[in-house]
Amino acid sequence: MSFFAFDPYNLLFTALITIVIQAACFAFAAVFKTDKLTDISYSLTFVLLVWLTLWVAGADSPRAWLVAALVTLWGLRLGAYLFYRILNIGRDERFDGVRENFGAFLKFWIFQALVVWIVILPATILLSLPADAPLGWVDLAAAGLWAAGFFIEAFADHQKFVFRNNAQNRGRWIQSGLWKYSRHPNYFGETLLWWAIFLFAVPYLSGWLWLSVLGPICVTAILLFFSGIPPLEKKADEKFGALPEYQEYKRRTSIFALWPPRAG
Repeated sequence: MSFFAFDPYNLLFTALITIVIQAACFAFAAVFKTDKLTDISYSLTFVLLVWLTLWVAGADSPRAWLVAALVTLWGLRLGAYLFYRILNIGRDERFDGVRENFGAFLKFWIFQALVVWIVILPATILLSLPADAPLGWVDLAAAGLWAAGFFIEAFADHQKFVFRNNAQNRGRWIQSGLWKYSRHPNYFGETLLWWAIFLFAVPYLSGWLWLSVLGPICVTAILLFFSGIPPLEKKADEKFGALPEYQEYKRRTSIFALWPPRAG
């Protein structure tokens, strides 16, 4: 598949749409000093982007519709969960001291817009190419990997939400269910499903289009090294670090990938 079949206009189009959505949500969040749009605007921007790209590119293959549907299912599930969660907890502690600082708050929203545009690159490129070959074993493998990641993330989120909303668990950390095998199984599931979206595109990539691998690399790097795991680990260490039981949990439990606990 020649990369000359790809219309670079679609990259500009998705960039502009991302900027407009994030700018509008930032303006609302900054004026009302609210956290309620932060996460939902992130996930729902992906949903809007895939369908607009599908429409603009005129993609009409089973593969294109499948990828758009998978991104939509992920976005609606995550967006609904995060919105319901913020309504329950009232505020996002990550933005304490940030939402009141216009410059710092703006930097976060600019960063979020950039991340969205990069992460969605594999889907943008795939939907912009004539990827109309019959579904094959690569698509089957990608769909299986996506399903694994989606259900791991969804179950992990559900388990932690139920745990935190049980008053008997105040002052404790979750170490049951998927959290017995990973300290951050939801993030592990998230990375799997985005690598799966990239896998759908792999047979159609050539030349500079291979830069779409930046999508799954970006989300993996952010969760592993920046705004995902590191602040959560720091917060947990500050809260439970003095407890021998917590130190034992950390020693035995994988920080990211699902893996059987280490032997005592």
